Amino acid sequence: MKSRILTTVLAVTLLAGCAGEAPPPAAVPPAPQAKPSAPPVTSTTPAACAEVVAQLSDRQRLAQLLVVGVDPGDPAAAVRLVRDEQVGGVFVGGNPTALLRDGALDRVQQAARFGVSVAVDEEGGRVQRIDQLDGSIPSARQMARTMSVAQVRALGGERGRQLRARGVTVDYAPSLDVSSQPDDGPIGDRSYSADPAVVRDYGIAFAEGLRDAGVTPVFKHFLGHGHAQGDSHSGGVTTPPLAELRAADLRPYEAVAGFAGGAVMVGHLTVPGLTDGQPASLSPAAYRLLRTDYHFTGPVLTDDLGAMKAITSTYRLPDAVLHALLAGADQALWSSGGDVGPVLDRLQQALASGELPAARVTDALSRVLRAKHSCG
Repeated sequence: MKSRILTTVLAVTLLAGCAGEAPPPAAVPPAPQAKPSAPPVTSTTPAACAEVVAQLSDRQRLAQLLVVGVDPGDPAAAVRLVRDEQVGGVFVGGNPTALLRDGALDRVQQAARFGVSVAVDEEGGRVQRIDQLDGSIPSARQMARTMSVAQVRALGGERGRQLRARGVTVDYAPSLDVSSQPDDGPIGDRSYSADPAVVRDYGIAFAEGLRDAGVTPVFKHFLGHGHAQGDSHSGGVTTPPLAELRAADLRPYEAVAGFAGGAVMVGHLTVPGLTDGQPASLSPAAYRLLRTDYHFTGPVLTDDLGAMKAITSTYRLPDAVLHALLAGADQALWSSGGDVGPVLDRLQQALASGELPAARVTDALSRVLRAKHSCG
């Protein structure tokens, strides 16, 4: 079993087009104590996964539920992070490309005892990571206006092969946001269309291309950012009421349940009639809706918890991560990197006290490991 783990490589996690680069403010008041609100356990642990889980310490189990931003210009730092903390995933943001060249990500994988997912946000248009290396691709809106669905699937496949050749295993794309915003709006040309059917068809096609190439697509931003007011990078964001989201913004997600091999990212969206004033990324009701009404059984990730003011203006990072896992996230993402220790310390305390139920950790861990092909 140990050799099987060591030879296992890659695969899932998690906008980093929504992921900013700045660290959270230093003086944020402590968040309220997270309350246990265990969502329904929706996966069972296969025997092969149970064998892997049994080999992990509590801290290692919790580390697998984290996706941490790394400096794309400092491959050695990424290797140290994975070697020392054994996090489940890393996110490569920003414009430097050292980590995406010369086999640098191979060395990161070699430092992971259980495989590590390597994520970027490669949507096309203004949200790209390998355009300086492999050329630019159009924005989602331009794709839908100028290409057929089949052509977009082929484009997704080609981009996926380029990503995979550089060591990337996860793409935070496609955006399933339904929007008529101007091109430069918070979503804008990152949306395929204002028509939910067009968004569904083109988004699924791009995702199929990525999956065909061995890259895990991540559908975002559940429950729909396209008609929301505000930008979560700079503050809170409020969507229309849930009934209106069901009629338009959520319609593309009706196709996601039948898509094998993908993940979903939950946005920092306050939804009247659902999240009770909380961002969806920290709301048990949002994850429950995705699991029960939209029947998604794969991994679910948060949007960036460490560099977006919709979260950092209220929550310290360790508390935000704990709230997200309690709410139902399988992995918590923050792009700003830094010391993982305080986050793991907070999670270990919560696990030991029962504040974070062990069943919730096992449920999330099973999905994470299977998505990386580290077990059953």
